[in-house]
Amino acid sequence: MSRVVIQGDASGTGDFTIAAPNSNTDRTLTLPDVAGTVLTSGSNADFPAGSVLQVVQTVKSDTFSSNSQTTFVDITGMSVDITPSSVSNKILVTYNLCSSITNGAYAFWCRLVRNSTDIAQGTPSGNRTNATTGALSSTTNGHYPIYVQNMTFLDSPATTSATTYKLQGRGWNTSGGNFYVNQTAADNDALNFARLVSTITAMEIAG
Repeated sequence: MSRVVIQGDASGTGDFTIAAPNSNTDRTLTLPDVAGTVLTSGSNADFPAGSVLQVVQTVKSDTFSSNSQTTFVDITGMSVDITPSSVSNKILVTYNLCSSITNGAYAFWCRLVRNSTDIAQGTPSGNRTNATTGALSSTTNGHYPIYVQNMTFLDSPATTSATTYKLQGRGWNTSGGNFYVNQTAADNDALNFARLVSTITAMEIAG
């Protein structure tokens, strides 16, 4: 049969005590069949690679709109701040953006930005817009659909400084128009129109 061996440290001078909990129930602690350290608490540096060290989220429940056609603008309320504990750790960023756009071949492009650096971008090609996600409507029949833009991206910021991840948006239409967040373009006060919620989440992953 297997044995449990408690081995002292030759260089240590302190006593190590295994104390029973204040319990009236018999319990069994089964050790894993692997080498390593049984971790019950500690600093972020103690956790193995791939562990989730912290999670932060921003929930946007109000609305946003813009008619910016040539430049990307910050989408108010769609940003999240996180401070990595090690330069080797990664940040897993996810977002769900409820968007709507004006009728008539109108586009709403979205970019994921770390501080002031665009990340998770498509490969540039000619005059095409370089973005992370997007929505394109060709309807002209009075319908105002909701497009849920979402993305999961594992970033390597290589820093222990406070880092902001945010979304920026830009529209396009030959005759102008707006793009919207958390509401339909028409936004009529009726049951077939809605107010929605969008989120952006950042998770620190041990490297």
